[in-house]
Amino acid sequence: MTITGDEETPAKPGRRGFLKGVGIAAGGLAVGAGSGYAAADAAPEGTPASAMSVPVAGPWQPVHGHVDVTWSVDTSQKLVALTFDDGPMPNWTSMVHDVLDAEKVKATFFLVGERLVKNARLVHGRMDRHEAGNHTWQHADLSRLSHEKAVEQIHRAHAAIEQITGKEARRLRPPYGQLGGTTLSAAGSLGYDLTIWSIKMLEKTYEKNPPKLVDYIVNNTRPGTIVLAHDTGHPDRLVALKNLVPMIRGLRAKGYEFVTVSELVEAAGPPAAPTKPTPVEQAAGQPKP
Repeated sequence: MTITGDEETPAKPGRRGFLKGVGIAAGGLAVGAGSGYAAADAAPEGTPASAMSVPVAGPWQPVHGHVDVTWSVDTSQKLVALTFDDGPMPNWTSMVHDVLDAEKVKATFFLVGERLVKNARLVHGRMDRHEAGNHTWQHADLSRLSHEKAVEQIHRAHAAIEQITGKEARRLRPPYGQLGGTTLSAAGSLGYDLTIWSIKMLEKTYEKNPPKLVDYIVNNTRPGTIVLAHDTGHPDRLVALKNLVPMIRGLRAKGYEFVTVSELVEAAGPPAAPTKPTPVEQAAGQPKP
């Protein structure tokens, strides 16, 4: 069967069960006859409609009464979440899975729905230990779309992820980390929480000096860190993927365990005791705790 991201599936219990069978054309994505951006008249002149986090002028109640945004997690446990965006795509995605399998590491893949449909073979049988996250249907900047278009981007990816991986995505990483109004309203409408990151691979900075990139990640990771990497993109990103093994082993040598983002969130608790600033914090001039 050809998967387009528009397929309907049977409803299941739970706060996200309503996502099953949502019909875009049938009005499942509409917020009512009064939807649109009438509420924008309360905003300063020139404010784009997509900046509005409440997409209607009248009463509006999303499925989520709140949307959690996670950059990192407060925990005293030495846990870290590796995340990979923008795939699956040929060559790189398989390389990442090969490394994670060999090192027995869990990760979270924020999948682009359209790419997943085209490259489903790359993830077949390879997602068992990993979490599948939503990175929209076409890697769209949700903050620049109407509420309805943003919801469509998320919903189509959600349907494809579930049908191809057998996993129901619970977390959305908005492309480019954009948290504009429609990102929040669409996430709330579909019962999603948002996952950003607390440290990312600086591939351009360390493209010619891979050991420095390894040191940067290992030395600046703290309990609850969410690491951003990509399994497709500009060739300079390969410096991170080709050095995943020393990063993983370096973090394990410091006592870190690799978990999915959802597992990391579930481990939230009192933050770790203050430590001396990381090199990044020192460079930013932050005082010692």
